[in-house]
Amino acid sequence: MTKVEDQKHKDTLWENVKALFYAIVLAVLIRTVWLQPFHIPSGSMIPSLLIGDNIFVSKTAYGYSRYSIPFGGDINYFSGRIWGAEPKVGDVVVFRSVIEPNTDYIKRVVGLPGDTIQMKEGILYVNDVPCPVEPDGEATAVNDDGRVLKAPQFIETLPSGVKHLIIKQIPFGKGEYDNTPVYHVPPGCYFMMGDNRDGSSDSRAQGVVGYIPYEYLVGRASFIFFSTGGHIAFWEVWKWPFTANYSRILNGIH
Repeated sequence: MTKVEDQKHKDTLWENVKALFYAIVLAVLIRTVWLQPFHIPSGSMIPSLLIGDNIFVSKTAYGYSRYSIPFGGDINYFSGRIWGAEPKVGDVVVFRSVIEPNTDYIKRVVGLPGDTIQMKEGILYVNDVPCPVEPDGEATAVNDDGRVLKAPQFIETLPSGVKHLIIKQIPFGKGEYDNTPVYHVPPGCYFMMGDNRDGSSDSRAQGVVGYIPYEYLVGRASFIFFSTGGHIAFWEVWKWPFTANYSRILNGIH
């Protein structure tokens, strides 16, 4: 190899290294300030989100807190939120709990600061107003244990008018959290519930998840960018083309 060829080889290698570095920096920047990918590992949000769904979460929706930044559960970059905006009832939100600040959860906002929440016979009450449900067939999905789950599906209408799907694996009134005390949502906190009402650990489980402070919100679930179908591990990339649930790709999250 001549000196000229050797120099060209070094220049090409250096350009490739710089391109890779810029790509990594751009990816980290996008993940931190705009869209962060998340994989759905459990069935707590069936039927809205299924095991194997891969979603993008909007970081700009509620502004930024320490939990918007990588390793925010361990490093206190700053307190509170900057450029903050309040979540709305019905939003599907990724957050950290006070009990497990390094673990991501995804649930639906059903209660705002100052609201009262209660479950009576499996019906959600917000400020003493029942949220009506109407039958909507049957949901079929892969459950946490890998088996196919079939459960009655319902359309629930929140006081804000937002309609969304829920499932009830256990008849109304018979589930663990179908009859609860009144929850008083503290100032600056939110009440979160899973759409799989009998398969979700959420704000009904005080001391496990509990109320979620505003600072602990990561972002609003935006859309599904890919779905592995729920039958395989996320890292089994070579199986994706054969198991993917293509009908869910690019679906919005409501």
